[in-house]
Amino acid sequence: MISIRPAVAADSAAVTGLAIAAFERYTERIGRPAMPMTLDYAAAIAEHKVWLAEAETLPSRRSSDDGLALGFVLLEDQPDALLLDVIAVSPDAQGQGVGSTLLAFVEEQARARGFSRIVLYTHEKMTENLAYYPRHGYTETHREELHGHRRVHFGKPVGSN
Repeated sequence: MISIRPAVAADSAAVTGLAIAAFERYTERIGRPAMPMTLDYAAAIAEHKVWLAEAETLPSRRSSDDGLALGFVLLEDQPDALLLDVIAVSPDAQGQGVGSTLLAFVEEQARARGFSRIVLYTHEKMTENLAYYPRHGYTETHREELHGHRRVHFGKPVGSN
């Protein structure tokens, strides 16, 4: 069973470690560390923007005495949408439904916060993501270059419950 809870200060190292583990395989492909590897997760956690997925039965990094850290999302309220800024799943837990569970959680958060859509972006060289997000109902909206990163933007409408 996967549970999702707000990350707390004690989770900062686990969240940073998850980001590095999940994105380090892209460093050579992109030519530098992916943006999620460079963020200040302690600050994001202090701002209540990070949610941690945990389970007792799947192998991963320990975040606290309560469970095993499997992945996380970093969410940002935008004026017209909920931004899924980062989603990361431990390589040890990939393919076990953690990402899908986190995406469903993001939809719940969008509805609870009064948003009618979710937006996200990924690097165009993270080709796995270009196939993954459409399988979960996201549609490519546009592409841009920002700070040397070629981003592919996606959006998904979210209905009310």
